[in-house]
Amino acid sequence: MAKVPTTVITGFLGAGKTTLIRHLLQNAKGRRLALVINEFGDVGVDGELVKGCNDEACPEDDIVELANGCICCTVADDFLPTMQKLLDRPNPPEHIIIETSGLALPKPLVKAFQWPDIRARATVDGVIALIDADAVAAGRFATDEAALAAARAADPSLDHDSPLEELYEDQLACADLVVLNKADLVDAETLAGVECDIDGETRSGVRIVRASHGAVDAAVLLGLTAAAEDDLDARPSHHDSEEDHDHDDFDSFVVTGGAVADPAPLLAAIAGAIDAHDILRVKGFVAVEGKPARLLVQAVGPRIQHHFDRAWLADEAPRTQLVVIGQKGLDRAAIERALGEVIG
Repeated sequence: MAKVPTTVITGFLGAGKTTLIRHLLQNAKGRRLALVINEFGDVGVDGELVKGCNDEACPEDDIVELANGCICCTVADDFLPTMQKLLDRPNPPEHIIIETSGLALPKPLVKAFQWPDIRARATVDGVIALIDADAVAAGRFATDEAALAAARAADPSLDHDSPLEELYEDQLACADLVVLNKADLVDAETLAGVECDIDGETRSGVRIVRASHGAVDAAVLLGLTAAAEDDLDARPSHHDSEEDHDHDDFDSFVVTGGAVADPAPLLAAIAGAIDAHDILRVKGFVAVEGKPARLLVQAVGPRIQHHFDRAWLADEAPRTQLVVIGQKGLDRAAIERALGEVIG
């Protein structure tokens, strides 16, 4: 039997992985897909968003969420059993899509495809790294080590390398295709500069595709036939010498509350908390008084997006749940107070 091709979609927090996957599912052109979603945090925001576009390409039963920890840290406990169940189905998927957490290292996941029970039946068709063009252009990541060293020398507060930098570089080093998303937010000259920087972080021959709102044709994303598990040595990682990888450098927690009368004060409170505490990501759902639909909130750095995505289901109690993600040392109590004053 032919191996089931599997695409690993990696990328930093807020790069637009879920949006890209939604577009892929809505334009699958007859492919029967299965989706494995791994989130950092306790609220299944990404899974809920993808299920919202449920169709014949990927029925809800073929959407599997792994929320027990980073997929690259729980390969044996979570990922391998999930893959085996998908492959053991009487009518297995034609293609499997894996959305990793924004904090995941892709290489350990690719390495898992060398396990005998998986290797004979599945292959990594390609690793796709999704990059937020606007964030990178704004200097959110310092990929130039010399520039980082100069900045550290000029600013005594920068006394160590950011773990985000290593994650960013590892995701690019493992990629077979880079999607430069949110290209519409950056002018042509700046975008060309970002592409040049990314080209210096990727392996020879890795293509860079520009995109807006995750709109990339399925023919571009699928069918790369990279067999990435067979050339791991060509995909260097900062963590190659480590047995395991953990997320001690990051904090994640959920802020819950009731319905708000007006979303504006909550959005202002989120913006204030992000600015005061250098929060990397806020995402979740908000209950708004008098509204039958839930308000989806997605915040990356200073950018906060929100819209009503669907009606509350009959068996759902409308409530507000926001996942907050940042580097280690977040003042959780202060953030909970700031948001709690609005959502109660």
